[in-house]
Amino acid sequence: MKHFTTEEWIDYVNQVSSSRQKEAMKKHLSTGCEQCTETVSLWQKVHNTAALEATYQPPAADVRMAKAAFATAGQAGHRKEKSSFVEVLFDSFLQPMVAGARSSGLGTRQMLYRADPYQIDIQIEAKPEGNRLTVTGQLLDISSPSVVGRDVKVTLSNRRGSVVHTVTNEFGEFRGEIENTGDLELSFPDQGEKSIVISLRNALGNLRGRKT
Repeated sequence: MKHFTTEEWIDYVNQVSSSRQKEAMKKHLSTGCEQCTETVSLWQKVHNTAALEATYQPPAADVRMAKAAFATAGQAGHRKEKSSFVEVLFDSFLQPMVAGARSSGLGTRQMLYRADPYQIDIQIEAKPEGNRLTVTGQLLDISSPSVVGRDVKVTLSNRRGSVVHTVTNEFGEFRGEIENTGDLELSFPDQGEKSIVISLRNALGNLRGRKT
């Protein structure tokens, strides 16, 4: 006895078989073939379920709740992507110099950054002796003004192989000394999985040529 293929039975159920093919398949089923009868029954159930699915309309309230949930998730993802974005709020090297002064010559640079959820206050100072920089700063959690960024791991790098690790204290303050190669990079984790990186090339300018 010849059996029809699954694809042929799917066409039969979907009413796309030719008239001649359809008659042959009906005749085959009338012989009592259990294998083909089970195949037709299965795909008839699939066909009926798909037809009902196309006419189903979920309650409007459920649709609104689902859309709101996806919108909130999208905003959360957007905030996470932006969490490591660093914005310069203040840089003493970008401020106008006092009249009559050719340059500051103090060997100190003060900066204020914002990188959600932190506001970062940084001071870079050249040590009087040797070729080293002292970097001090403070992390404040701007999402909760009464909270400081305590116990945050801060990494200082001169981008030439020297790395210093420190941790903020109970006031969100940190301090470290590192060899001055001209460049400086400061990094620490945000409240997600990313790192906040503040990179400064020529961190204190050309100190040898700075005069007042």
